[in-house]
Amino acid sequence: MAFSERVASRTTALDFPGDVTGAVGDSVTVVPVVVALAALTDVALAPVLVWFGVFQVVWGVRYGVPVSVEPMKALAALAIAGSLSASGLAAAGLLAGGTLLLAGATGTLARVTAFVGQPVVRGVQLAVALVLFETAFGLATTDIALAAGAVAVAAVVAVVSVRASALAVVAAGAAIALAETGGLSPTVPAFAFALPAPGVFLDYGTAQAAVGQLAMSVGNAAVATALLLGEYFDAEATADDLAASMGAMNLLAVPLGAIPMCHGSGGVAGKYAFGARTAGANAVLGALYVLAAVLAVGVVAAFPVAMLGVVLAAVAAQLAHTSLDTERYALTIGVGVLGLLAGVGVAFVAGLLADHAARRLYPS
Repeated sequence: MAFSERVASRTTALDFPGDVTGAVGDSVTVVPVVVALAALTDVALAPVLVWFGVFQVVWGVRYGVPVSVEPMKALAALAIAGSLSASGLAAAGLLAGGTLLLAGATGTLARVTAFVGQPVVRGVQLAVALVLFETAFGLATTDIALAAGAVAVAAVVAVVSVRASALAVVAAGAAIALAETGGLSPTVPAFAFALPAPGVFLDYGTAQAAVGQLAMSVGNAAVATALLLGEYFDAEATADDLAASMGAMNLLAVPLGAIPMCHGSGGVAGKYAFGARTAGANAVLGALYVLAAVLAVGVVAAFPVAMLGVVLAAVAAQLAHTSLDTERYALTIGVGVLGLLAGVGVAFVAGLLADHAARRLYPS
């Protein structure tokens, strides 16, 4: 089938309004991070939004289901905290991308995931949910009055439609941002090819950041996301498929102004929680990102983060609910809490060790 035919067949069967409201569920795992990066680092917001839009459509067409495209959160968090420069962020993303592409192309994750028990994967999902809850709380408390208003809007709209409640909150936030900025300001996103200097790739901090992100990407963006896509949408995407697509995406786009991107169970849970059922949700969100980059960069930057925090909490709740469908609650909860306290990568490794120790002590 020609690419244009695949686009038409996989993105025009829009499940309205679910795919529209579902697109919002993925965007709230992205917008707070990219807005913070643009405000606190040298990252340019417009090309970042364009690349998120492009790959929403690309992977929607490739997989035929509402797959997510999110920032590599471990790297983004380090950059926001000032531990990684913009060039270090790009270099770490390229290192992680190259490794993921190689692992996916050689089927490495299929061999690795045979040793990853379901409770560990669920624990990684719970860890991400807890991190999202923590982020949501931090965002909401920046303006408690606005957050309370967002909860009130969501509650009123939920009486008619739970799925539309998130869209109503986003619409209210957009109206506030428009009023604050004075309206739309059309711009043409600037793209320029740039690679970090060789020394940045060799920097210890860059390498350490890439390794930490890889641990999170394997556990959450590949293994847990493949599991969730299969459960929610009966998709046949494997962890190796997802790893290869993440690697290719970053090697192509990071040198052209993107931030490091990945798939993720949080975005999939967000799409599903707010109604997405087809790849049409990816087409909707892709178009919205590109339109925002061209027409409303200022509005996106001014969006009340307290209101985004309310929607992000709902996404986290959906992911937490899914994560508790586990064979061993103690291990899953332990991995989740450790992930919140010490990082998802550490929790993933510790969970693997604990899981295999338990299998030896208590063979089924």
